[in-house]
Amino acid sequence: MTADSAASAGSAGSADSAASAGGAGGAGGADGADNPTTRRPWARFLGVSALLGIPVSVAAFLFLAVLHELTHLVWETLPEAWGFDGPPWWWPLPWLVVAGVAVGVAVRSLPGHGGHAPVDGLSLGPVPASHVPGVLLAAVVGLPLGVVLGPEAPLLAIGAALALVLVRPWDAQLGDPARQVLAVAGSAAALSAIFGSPVVGAVFVVEASAMAGLAGARLAAVVLPSLAASGVGALVFTGMGSWTGLEIASLALPDIDVPVRPDLADVLWTLPVAVVVAVVVRVVHRVGEGVARRAVSRPFAAAVLGALVVAVSASAYALTTGRSPEEVALSGQALLPALAADPAAWGAGALVALLVLKGLAYAVSLGTLRGGPIFPAVLLGAAAGALVAGLPGYGAVPALVAGMGAATAATLPFPVSSTVLVVMLLGTSAPSLAPVVIVAVVVGYTTEQFLLRPRREARAQARASAA
Repeated sequence: MTADSAASAGSAGSADSAASAGGAGGAGGADGADNPTTRRPWARFLGVSALLGIPVSVAAFLFLAVLHELTHLVWETLPEAWGFDGPPWWWPLPWLVVAGVAVGVAVRSLPGHGGHAPVDGLSLGPVPASHVPGVLLAAVVGLPLGVVLGPEAPLLAIGAALALVLVRPWDAQLGDPARQVLAVAGSAAALSAIFGSPVVGAVFVVEASAMAGLAGARLAAVVLPSLAASGVGALVFTGMGSWTGLEIASLALPDIDVPVRPDLADVLWTLPVAVVVAVVVRVVHRVGEGVARRAVSRPFAAAVLGALVVAVSASAYALTTGRSPEEVALSGQALLPALAADPAAWGAGALVALLVLKGLAYAVSLGTLRGGPIFPAVLLGAAAGALVAGLPGYGAVPALVAGMGAATAATLPFPVSSTVLVVMLLGTSAPSLAPVVIVAVVVGYTTEQFLLRPRREARAQARASAA
């Protein structure tokens, strides 16, 4: 089950099935106790979970470092070496053809199909080790060359697969439910790496498990291993940067000048803005779902064609606005800090072009390529907020934050995880802007869950009945 298809049940990816199995099986060991936290094996199991955070975080750091270096090489070093001030308008075309071919090979020919389709959301379920080569090929080639998706989905797969490989010596003592919980813990540790905090991954698991129906000791049996793996892994991940000297790219915002507290106009404008942003994000995902249905029969051709659409969108943006095609290509994590630091640097025309063309590239990437859905959605929400910041009494920063919150809630859709993610991005600005984030997330989530989703499900049922 995935974050989008299972949203009505409140789960993301296969987190609900893994969480349910983990809780039912008693993650404390093979005895399947209903309350593993009262059993002695639980301490050993928790220790194994914490230790898993170390290799998972090392793997996550190396993966993100490779992505960062390749992205810097393709979009900064090579243009400069060839005498350009920045990537010219045609720059995305050859690189994205290569990306499309690599992703197409992974989807068509390798086990695991390069990971699950990003339009289906995020997956926290167990991942066989045999799927990792396809996931790595699609991510390491596709993402740095311009695919409009983020690294979070490959990270989840890598974390889950590595956790299962490393606990194989304990297979005789661990039942299937316990192994599934360890896979979730590995995914949580990896997810925390890209968001810069162990809190995000842990909250994601808590919300997925709770919405899947777990409570009490069964919830603790799933959540505590994820907390242990994420916490220990975060310590290792932080030290890796200093030890290796390598840089990684993560979703973050710079220090921004924010009001002491939002005023009434900021909150009132956030209500309709969050509705509109949620609708726009769901329309983009709806287009991606349609593209994905048509891509099933010919995945290689769909991946190449999808990458070409992304390249043409980025080139069209550069030609029409005079700005870098890099702003439409890639996940948007590098563009977000610049947009937050100076929203006025983009005129209304450039913001509209960014929303339309990156939205199109994002939709096609969701349906044909491989990666995570969160990063581009956050960027689109921020761009929509910057576009409406000129409304009477609406501050630029509250508008930006409102767009990010609504877009994240409409994408996951997990309201608590969305709130925590956006608040964590704000850093020291979080206390003053938290009310705007909460309002935007609540409205965006409500719009997606109770206004848009029932209509989609009714249309799907009508089509099924007609068939």
